[in-house]
Amino acid sequence: MMHMAAGRYDQDRLGIVFRASPRQSDVMIVAGTLTNKMAPALRKVYDQMPEPRWVISMGSCANGGGYYHYSYSVVRGCDRIVPVDIYVPGCPPTSEALLYGVLQLQKKMRRSRVTTMWYRK
Repeated sequence: MMHMAAGRYDQDRLGIVFRASPRQSDVMIVAGTLTNKMAPALRKVYDQMPEPRWVISMGSCANGGGYYHYSYSVVRGCDRIVPVDIYVPGCPPTSEALLYGVLQLQKKMRRSRVTTMWYRK
């Protein structure tokens, strides 16, 4: 994910800026294995995001549990906790795959009815 912020892919030209607070973000990227203990925290962060909000699930661990799929403490996909808009495959996913997922999400945002953000009203 940080490799996409480097000069070769330059996420800034696409309007992608990382924010530390969920109240300032439109998109949440879920990366890595989601455990049963972290699932309520993920839902809480998702609920703090303003509408409209989108979720990108990045990698096979977030998509379906990945290598730890059969563990007792792993959620088998973050889509069981929050609604996911874009799935990025790979273990680990490449920067090109994540960039393609972001571009697909931007297409989905343009097609949706709600195109004005809360801070652009």
